[in-house]
Amino acid sequence: MNWTIREAKPTDITEIMQVMDAAKKIMRQSGNMHQWGDGYPSEAVIFSDMEKHGGFVIEDGSRIVGYFAFLPSPEPTYSKIYDGEWMDDNLPYHVIHRIASYPEAHGIFSTIMDFCFSHDANIRIDTHKDNRIMQHNIKKHGFTYCGIIYLASGDERLAYQKLNFRT
Repeated sequence: MNWTIREAKPTDITEIMQVMDAAKKIMRQSGNMHQWGDGYPSEAVIFSDMEKHGGFVIEDGSRIVGYFAFLPSPEPTYSKIYDGEWMDDNLPYHVIHRIASYPEAHGIFSTIMDFCFSHDANIRIDTHKDNRIMQHNIKKHGFTYCGIIYLASGDERLAYQKLNFRT
């Protein structure tokens, strides 16, 4: 794999939305019927990531094969966590949202993690309880389950954190 990660540009939106559609199809095929419904993530959400310089694409040559958001704290929906606690609730962190790729792009999650941890050692991520694929990848990459957070919509998510500080 000769993937590169770069900041997403507004001209990428059509390809990004195609990746999102492919990711939704993977979710539905794996039994995750409720996450990313009702047009989410919309173009407006992706453009918002870009405006914050937190939207990124993964390219294979010149073809976009993946997308993710990597945004600095604070994440408003992480201010309260239930049935647990964050590993560290004082240091700044980054959050990873909206990971999506084509089904044939194996290893995207590892590539994203390498990129993100090269920029911050304190990362949080969340996922839907039915997203078994994402839960597997999150745990495989050393994240610790911390509890439950609720999105602005009221939807429940499983929350994880990884501290990767070198001593």
